[in-house]
Amino acid sequence: MIKFQQVTRTYGNRVAVDGLDLELKRGELFSLLGHNGAGKTTTLKMLVGLLRPTHGRILVGPYDVVKSPREASRLVGYVPDQPFLYDKLTGREFLAFVADMYGLTANESRLAVARECERFQLEEFLDRLTESYSHGMRQRTVFAAAMIHQPEVLIVDEPMVGLDPQSIRLVKDLLKSYVAEEKTVLMSTHTLGVAEEIAGRVGVMNAGKVIFEGTVSSLHQILPDAGNSLEAMYLALMDKQEVLLEHQNEGELQEMPSDR
Repeated sequence: MIKFQQVTRTYGNRVAVDGLDLELKRGELFSLLGHNGAGKTTTLKMLVGLLRPTHGRILVGPYDVVKSPREASRLVGYVPDQPFLYDKLTGREFLAFVADMYGLTANESRLAVARECERFQLEEFLDRLTESYSHGMRQRTVFAAAMIHQPEVLIVDEPMVGLDPQSIRLVKDLLKSYVAEEKTVLMSTHTLGVAEEIAGRVGVMNAGKVIFEGTVSSLHQILPDAGNSLEAMYLALMDKQEVLLEHQNEGELQEMPSDR
C-alpha cells in the first residue's frame, strides 16, 4: 500500500533521509522510531506531499505522490505532530471545511461529521470556537478531520503527546480497529510502550537511515541480552549504532592522507 523506493531528502548539505527503502502492506500498523532529528517527520511529510523527495520515488497504492498528488492525497489521512485548527471556526465548521476539500457532498459531509463526532466523542465541545480547545480536544478534532473521507492510509506523527489516559486509549483502539478493516497505518512515535503494544512491525531510524525493520520479537533475537521491553532493545540498538559510527569515523580519519 505504501512504498518508499531509494528515497533521499536533503536540506543544503544535510541529508535528512538517506536512501530509504520501505514497504507497508494493507492491514498493517507500522511504527517508525528514532531520536529527534533522525528523519521520521521528514519521511512522513514527503509521504503526504508536504515535502518533495530530492531523489527516489514514493507510492501510495498505485499513485506516485509527486506525479499524482491529488489521487494519492485522496487515499491518505494525516495527523501532524502539531494539531492545527482555524481558531475562528468551530470544530463542526472545521470538519465540514475539510470534508468540502475532499469533495464530499453536503449530505455526505453532514453524515461524516456526525460519524467522526461519535467516534471521537466530540459532541461536548464541537460547536465551540477551536481557539478555546485544550491540546487533547485539538488532537481529537484533527484525528476526526484525518478520518473524514475514510482514507485507506492513515499517517500519524506523535499521536499520543499531551493526551490524557482516556484519549490515549481511544486513539489506540481506533488504530487497532482501523488496521482490522484492512487499512494501513504509519505512525511515528517516541512512546515506545504504545508502539510495542499495537504495532505489527517497527522501523528504527538513525541519521536518516533505517537501521532496523521488523517485529519486536525479531529485534529481541538480534539483541538477546538487551532486555525484554522495546525501550530497552531500542536503547541498546542506538548505543550499538553510536559505537559503530565512532569506529567508522576513526577508520576514516586513519585513512586520510597526511599533509606532509
